[in-house]
Amino acid sequence: MLLDAVDRKIVAALERDARISFAALADEVGLSKTPCWKRVKALEDAGVIRGYSTRIDPAKLGFGIEAFIQVSIDFELSDAFEAAVQKHPLIRRCHATTGEADYLLQIVTVDLLQIVTVDMMALDRMLREELSRLPGVRRTITSMAMREIKGGISFANAVGHTQTKR
Repeated sequence: MLLDAVDRKIVAALERDARISFAALADEVGLSKTPCWKRVKALEDAGVIRGYSTRIDPAKLGFGIEAFIQVSIDFELSDAFEAAVQKHPLIRRCHATTGEADYLLQIVTVDLLQIVTVDMMALDRMLREELSRLPGVRRTITSMAMREIKGGISFANAVGHTQTKR
């Protein structure tokens, strides 16, 4: 779906604040309330807007270390691996990748005591006792996140950027 300038404004506004009222959204993008609602509904129906969520600060909930794990698997077990990943509560994201590894996982560890050494032990335990035992896992390579430099992008701005570069 190609987004026009108004659609991009709607998406950008909803990315900033998914709880914005339709009246405030309509004012922000220069439409009346009903046409704005129809545009949002069309974006939802087209699958551009897949849902609405809340951004959480993981550290405030006791999540400590964030790690990225490259995983190589026996490919005939990929369906079982993917099903196990879907069920694991500490695997935040999983991407099938090209290159040396088959998947890239983003995980978080829980450190309710807020002590880094406990957190490292939790990561070690998770790697040895949980991730290494998922179906088909042959090898893992772990990288630790030291700090976040950029946490996300505005997809509306990215679409606008690519459309102006054509």
